[in-house]
Amino acid sequence: MGARRAWPRCVCVCVKLWVSVSSAGGDRAAASAGGTPRCRSAAPRAGLRQKRALAGGERRERDAQTADTPHPLLLLLQLNLNPCCLADFDLGPILGTGSFGRVHLAKHKKTGAVTAIKMLSKSQILKTKQVSHIKAEKDILDTVGYPFLVNMLGSFQDEERLYLVLEYVVGGEFFTHLRMSGRLSEEAAKIYAAQVLLVFEYLHSRDIIYRDLKPENLLLDREGHIKVTDFGFAKQIEHRTYTLCGTPDYLAPEVILNKGHGKPVDWWALGILIYEMLAGYPPFYDDDPMGTYQKILHSKPEFPSHFTRTSRDLIKKLLQPDLTKRFGNLKGAARDIKMHPWFNGIDWTQLVNKTIPAPIKPQVSGPDDTSQFDNYDDIPPMEHPDCLSEEEQSLFKGF
Repeated sequence: MGARRAWPRCVCVCVKLWVSVSSAGGDRAAASAGGTPRCRSAAPRAGLRQKRALAGGERRERDAQTADTPHPLLLLLQLNLNPCCLADFDLGPILGTGSFGRVHLAKHKKTGAVTAIKMLSKSQILKTKQVSHIKAEKDILDTVGYPFLVNMLGSFQDEERLYLVLEYVVGGEFFTHLRMSGRLSEEAAKIYAAQVLLVFEYLHSRDIIYRDLKPENLLLDREGHIKVTDFGFAKQIEHRTYTLCGTPDYLAPEVILNKGHGKPVDWWALGILIYEMLAGYPPFYDDDPMGTYQKILHSKPEFPSHFTRTSRDLIKKLLQPDLTKRFGNLKGAARDIKMHPWFNGIDWTQLVNKTIPAPIKPQVSGPDDTSQFDNYDDIPPMEHPDCLSEEEQSLFKGF
């Protein structure tokens, strides 16, 4: 499968697009998975990975992060590595790289915890005026903890860099596994959609919207369960926000039209994800981003013949332009989606406890296996040409 087409630096639809600080530029090329996808149509999948680097030719720095633990809800919420510093870790190979910094595999010396440390250059953050965004991302990560989220275990800084200590998710990107399969069976798609649904229900209960759902932002743990990563576009809101951000294929109409948006955008994105898992490509795909926007605003999804009646019905209810009718935004909120016939048979308690077997089992040898990530042995060390002033350093106070 070809690499996703890089997008122009700016795509204007009503308002200026912006790129999340958590992207860290993401200069990585698409990981090679081998094999030929069993796509219904090869054209939509070709070039899809680079196409999704919103409004910039830089792919997100992978929060390629995260740790496998048998009972994450219990253990991970107990694991807090603060206070910590770089000397507390044995650094391993680079897992991801971008214009802001690197993500390294790292083992905490005292506890033996396998983690991923996201290192961000302060000078680059200042140059791109992303200080408030990276601090907001860290603040959100500080407040959340859930089995299907990449949880933050600690944070610290030095004169040159900011550090986020995250779980290490050994199974790699869900996108890679989806690409290898071409598309998922309905039962597999149902389990993964249900896990994402629980994440949104959890975040929305804390008035946090995620705003960047896509297969590239889903990782798989050692057992094959979903871990949602990259909180660069996440935001805590009371009612509405107006910044146009996210991935074009997954944008809700109200975002494109700059009408103000809130929690319903995540339910729209869930509908897109379900469609893409079942079809192998998103419903409003177009080579041109403007074409994608036009389809989102003026077209209805066309369903391949293998889609079942209940899957079509749920997707239609999620991809509802009228907010007063969109599932997830009605009186029953997330419960309306969970009670839909498509999710019949899902035991939600077993799901959150991860006692339901995951459909995909990543082939890994242990908790520190890096075979599911690209090799960056030839990447030179990070450079920090600028010496920050005392005033500039004060901007990172409290990180």
